[in-house]
Amino acid sequence: MDTIASLFSFITWPVSWVIVQFHKLYGAIFGPDTGWAWGLSIVSLVVLIRICLIPLFVKQIKSTRNMQALQPKMKAIQERYKSDKQRQSEEMMKLYKETGTNPLSSCLPILAQSPFFFALYHVLSGIANGKTIGVINQPLLESAQKAHIVGAPLAAKFMDSASKVEGLGATLTDVRVVTAIMIVLMSASQFFTQRQLMTKNVDLSVKTPFMQQQKMLMYVFPIMFAVMGINFPVGVLVYWLTTNVWTMGQQMYVINQNPTPGSKAQEHYLDRLLKSVALHSEVRGKRRRAVVQAIVAKGPDRNDIERKFVTGLSKQGFVAQADGSVVKSDVAVAEAEGGATPRRQQPKRQTKAQRQAGAVQQEDAAAKTSLSKDAAEPSDVVPAETKAEPQDAKPQQEAKPKQGKPTAGQARAKSGQRKGQQRPKHPTKK
Repeated sequence: MDTIASLFSFITWPVSWVIVQFHKLYGAIFGPDTGWAWGLSIVSLVVLIRICLIPLFVKQIKSTRNMQALQPKMKAIQERYKSDKQRQSEEMMKLYKETGTNPLSSCLPILAQSPFFFALYHVLSGIANGKTIGVINQPLLESAQKAHIVGAPLAAKFMDSASKVEGLGATLTDVRVVTAIMIVLMSASQFFTQRQLMTKNVDLSVKTPFMQQQKMLMYVFPIMFAVMGINFPVGVLVYWLTTNVWTMGQQMYVINQNPTPGSKAQEHYLDRLLKSVALHSEVRGKRRRAVVQAIVAKGPDRNDIERKFVTGLSKQGFVAQADGSVVKSDVAVAEAEGGATPRRQQPKRQTKAQRQAGAVQQEDAAAKTSLSKDAAEPSDVVPAETKAEPQDAKPQQEAKPKQGKPTAGQARAKSGQRKGQQRPKHPTKK
């Protein structure tokens, strides 16, 4: 570890200068020789470094999401060029170039922190060995050697001998108890950070080898840091525990405010957004309007969680607009889903008996209609032939009995006869 730390000795002076400046501030409050002054100086160094690395952290998030989105295409390339590794690599690089994705971007924050981490390790090792380093002169060296964090010297390690620990003014038991607790907290925070990423902020609809790799790293990283932690000074453990807690909080904020599409975090976020819209009848906040705008722009390409959100808005009486706002409307859910019209209801199919019964009813209705028309005709209308007959024919016609109205059955029987005068039947057929 000392050999690796010496490679970053060029950055030792800036790191030691930052620690000394923070030490002046906290030393005036807690005392220059206290563990609070030196410990908070290291914590402030971490916070300053992580603030400077926020742009890299944002780039890491975008790169990780792009890698997740590319996993199905990468898997297809691997299966297509299974026997040609060179062509497979060329297609992979072409895919990265077309999408603007860099596989190493997810490691940028860790790589950027490495020089500061090893420079701090180099400074604390010099304090433990009684050597001035960077801007830390002899008075500051003596002050740092006196500083204890919960009974453990700032430069003590878990694997140090009892004589070396006694030379720093502490006992081996105190050092090992404090360092063991800090190693456990450091590993636990690393595990929780990775688990939070895998269980809440990963698109569960895509099952790829990348997810299996991330699950493996979720267990590998904590074990690796636990093994390495026994060789870290207490000050370095403070540094690494602080940066893990910062990463955990930063990632928690990103998951809650900008979740990965298709993940559980997006489902929880859209549920909160739906409740807020129902309560205030509007989308509050520029970030939330941007989320609604992105969902509207997807159209039919929305995932199940986003469709559920649009349906929930429709049930509340709202429709999302292209600018990210919502308006009151009674539009159907199908229209809110993307303009789909409801399916036309087909008429119910009838049985043969039902069709025959319907035909008989239609015939009866037609017969009643014809009878009503006959009854509506005036009775004093006389055919032209009757007018041409002589006067002596009238008594005979008046002597004929009046015929009553035909029944519905007679009307159906006559409906098939020809119109006009009918020929008399033959006597033999009577």
